[in-house]
Amino acid sequence: MKSSRIHICLLLILMLCSCSVNKFIPDKQYLLDEVDVVSDSKEVKPSLFTSYIRQNPNAKWFNLVKIPMRIYCISGKDSSKWMNRFLQKIGDAPKIYDETIALKSQREIEKAVRNMGYMRAVVRLDTIINKNKLKLSYNIKTDSLYRINHIAYQIDDWMINELIMQDSVYSLLSEGMPFDVVALDNERQRITKLLQNNGYFKFNKDFIVYQADTVRNTFEVDLTMKLLPYRARKEDLPVSHKQYSIRNVNFITIDDITRFDNDYQSYDSLFYKGLNIYYKDNVYIRPNVLANFNYINPGTLFSEQSVQNTYASMGRLRALKYTNVRFNEVMGKDSMLLDANVLLSKNKDKSIAFEIEGTNSAGDLGAAASMTFQHKNLFKGSETFTFKVRGAYEAITGLEEGYENDDYQEYGIESTLNFPEFMFPFLSSAFKKKIRATSEVGVKFNSQLRPEFTRTLASASWSYRWTDKTRSQHRFDLLDVNYIYVPWKSNTFKAYLENLTDRNSILIKSYEDLLIVRMGYTFSYNSANNSQMIGNRNSYSVRFNIEESGNLLYGASKLIHRRPKTDKGYVIANIPFAQYIKGDFDFAQNLLIDNRNSLVFHIGLGVAYPYGNSQALPFEKRYFSGGPNSVRGWSVRSLGPGSYKGADGVVNYINHTGDIKLDLNVEYRTHLFWKFNGAAFIDAGNIWNINTYEGQEEGTFRFDSFYKQIAVAYGLGIRLDLDYLILRFDGGMKAVNPMLEGKDKYPLIRPRMSRDFAFHFAVGYPF
Repeated sequence: MKSSRIHICLLLILMLCSCSVNKFIPDKQYLLDEVDVVSDSKEVKPSLFTSYIRQNPNAKWFNLVKIPMRIYCISGKDSSKWMNRFLQKIGDAPKIYDETIALKSQREIEKAVRNMGYMRAVVRLDTIINKNKLKLSYNIKTDSLYRINHIAYQIDDWMINELIMQDSVYSLLSEGMPFDVVALDNERQRITKLLQNNGYFKFNKDFIVYQADTVRNTFEVDLTMKLLPYRARKEDLPVSHKQYSIRNVNFITIDDITRFDNDYQSYDSLFYKGLNIYYKDNVYIRPNVLANFNYINPGTLFSEQSVQNTYASMGRLRALKYTNVRFNEVMGKDSMLLDANVLLSKNKDKSIAFEIEGTNSAGDLGAAASMTFQHKNLFKGSETFTFKVRGAYEAITGLEEGYENDDYQEYGIESTLNFPEFMFPFLSSAFKKKIRATSEVGVKFNSQLRPEFTRTLASASWSYRWTDKTRSQHRFDLLDVNYIYVPWKSNTFKAYLENLTDRNSILIKSYEDLLIVRMGYTFSYNSANNSQMIGNRNSYSVRFNIEESGNLLYGASKLIHRRPKTDKGYVIANIPFAQYIKGDFDFAQNLLIDNRNSLVFHIGLGVAYPYGNSQALPFEKRYFSGGPNSVRGWSVRSLGPGSYKGADGVVNYINHTGDIKLDLNVEYRTHLFWKFNGAAFIDAGNIWNINTYEGQEEGTFRFDSFYKQIAVAYGLGIRLDLDYLILRFDGGMKAVNPMLEGKDKYPLIRPRMSRDFAFHFAVGYPF
């Protein structure tokens, strides 16, 4: 009975909302209810023309219900009332069909289809009216496709003709291809880029035109590419295109780039490796740095690519605020010359920042504060020096008796020095320019004071980062040394560890001294940042990481001693070192359904294997499952490994770690209203151990049974998109719980909020 009342109330609300839409639809006009693009050809896909539609219907939540429009329609027409203004602001006003806009969209779609080679294509507008609602369809009739039969070139300038012919292997045009206007324009741009990189400073694509003649009674086109002579103005006489060479390269340091008027007399100057450097007071960037980051060289032909490389290179110097390259034309006796003025605006060298944050570790509340000092030009080479100090305090609850206090304190110092180039002995300037890497060295010290133990982490690192032409990002950790030192453990905590029978070896090793000397490489790629992907609405990202630790130390130890001296394995200065190999793979695919809805797929896989000097992975390198970026039906570090339930069914974040991790996620994302987005998701995954540990046999990975231990969760989420920050709230429910047995293993059938629900707050998207 109660359920029936609820359904009746919901039905009444929907009916009222439906009626309220009518008051916002003027007489003899219609609500634009649906818009479709229909094509009679498989080659001409309707999805290619959605961007040409100027008027779309109101958005639907999850592509089902027009909730934003309903919210708007609940409001009244009296805009003086704040409630009406608020509802209209967060809602979406009903879209009233406008025939004028539809006709413009029709013409643009028709033009786009014809530009694809369907020269006789026609787009027809069809409308279906149902009361005060209208369904609109753009029907594409393609007719026959025109193809290029023959390509000819009419280039009167022999130098330009030779350059084009030598580069013809990269031509975007070929006989037999569709007569595609976009392809023709792309070829013009390609040739323009070719010529601009070979000295033709004043060349642009408007000097290249096509003549197209259709072959009689066929759908074939004879194409001729023509080169127009140079004219600065329409009334000027035509002349041949000129090649320009670089005469001087001048670097000018100036506070305000807009005020530079080519007057060097008030500047001091110096000459370094062919570069003229003008400055006031002092040179705040070393001349050799400017030379290494410059690609415009005196005595060479003008190259637009060199200009762009210089912009990109100077943009990596954090000591600079702006860079602007200007050219002054100089008339030579037998050639055309250019003076390149590279204007540099200085950035602020020093900055200091303070940060206060709240912490919540498994329900224990605390606070942290940090101060960061940064110098962006430490040695006048745009080196970035960062020094950070941090302190934290947290009140710990749930401790057993026997501890003197229940406070957690943390102190940390961190310092990094970033160089804007590849710092390594015996490397040439040409190699450094080619790889465009940054180098970073860092040291870190962190001390944790807990009631159970005191733990110190000291580390030093040396790494490189670079981005290639496809905007793939690389990171190479040449050396990363971490020393974990546990100088003190309370008697109560010692007794707890000694009495453990559940996963004794791993838990005890987490609180012992350990040396980790690792080397690693990380590759990441995001197609959304690739200029070649412009116009492609879908995107994907790939991340791969591999690292190893202890192999060189183990090899050296084996050479010196045949057998280890202690039961802990080989040691250095009486400190055991970790030996393992670890690999991670992460892939995410974003499929845009329309401008308000998308579907995201994600897979994450990680495998780490301890061997040689290590019986188990260091705790910091072990995987965990559950939380806002994993299987969201579980809280952080509460799932797995395998079907392991925990000691006496009690979740302990140290126990729930593993050597193998699998994450599978599907998320439907939709725009709700204002700055709010929604999501519906299904997550699956778990972690497993490679080795079998006492008391945790069900956590070992086995090919014949691991798929039965995959956990599944589902849920809903809300995202607040503040442009510069995304706040995420996700609620996940367990659907398949491998940690339980019988009917309880499938809470999807019999859910229980207290047992099966997990709430997550996070910043940013999960993948």
